[in-house]
Amino acid sequence: PPDGVGGPTAAGDAAKAQLDDVYATPLADGTPLVVTDYATAQLVKVAANSFLATKISFINAMAELCEATGADVTRLADAIGYDSRIGRTFLNAGLGFGGGCLPKDIRAFMARAGELGVDQALSFLREVDSINMRRRVRMVDLAREVCHGSIVGRRVAVLGAAFKPDSDDVRDSPALSVAAQMQLQGAHVTVTDPQAIENARAKWPDLTFAETALEAAEGADVVLLATEWAEYRDLDPAVLGGVVAQRRILDGRNVLDPARWRAAGWTYRALGRP
Repeated sequence: PPDGVGGPTAAGDAAKAQLDDVYATPLADGTPLVVTDYATAQLVKVAANSFLATKISFINAMAELCEATGADVTRLADAIGYDSRIGRTFLNAGLGFGGGCLPKDIRAFMARAGELGVDQALSFLREVDSINMRRRVRMVDLAREVCHGSIVGRRVAVLGAAFKPDSDDVRDSPALSVAAQMQLQGAHVTVTDPQAIENARAKWPDLTFAETALEAAEGADVVLLATEWAEYRDLDPAVLGGVVAQRRILDGRNVLDPARWRAAGWTYRALGRP
């Protein structure tokens, strides 16, 4: 996290002095050091991750409403993000969160609350988790919609395997979850990623993998941008259009310019955008 948290031991002042020494460099740079009791320190990471997960699922719930009303969730996020009490970070609607922290932490937090007899205090996290998983299902639904009701036999290019850009981590990756669901429903799926191909292949050996976006999209009926790598955000729709069978793009991270892609002859669909 951007800020540091430390906790004292029974040694009291001596422990505080040791912490000051250990964290001398970040403290000198202005990073705060919170000294608190052990029980509170234990809650910090899971509470922070639960809040971030809740914020992501909130904007994804708004994306569901935007699809029903014709509104644009990216503009909605911009508008409410100007409120300093809310902020724009972690208000990016799309395929939702994955990785080894947020999903695990909210489920462990709920389990611990149950052990303590206060499960109702965190019952809202069940809906946070549910919203997050629904985004993956909705993306498969969108693929079927642009393919006139069925993806059986369709070639799908999935751009991204890592759960987030600039990482090779594929734990609970929304991109791979959607790719696997599409393959189970009869699509021929090819996945690409700048860093995570080997980890993805080890976890999902039944999927097909390609080294580049253009290679993955060769002959594709649908292209899904699933991880917002800079090189995918910057793809030229005309160049990509030269290798696909059908110009259909699903923007799973709401990072593309719909007007630019539609002007190049693409059918553009996204989560929570008209």
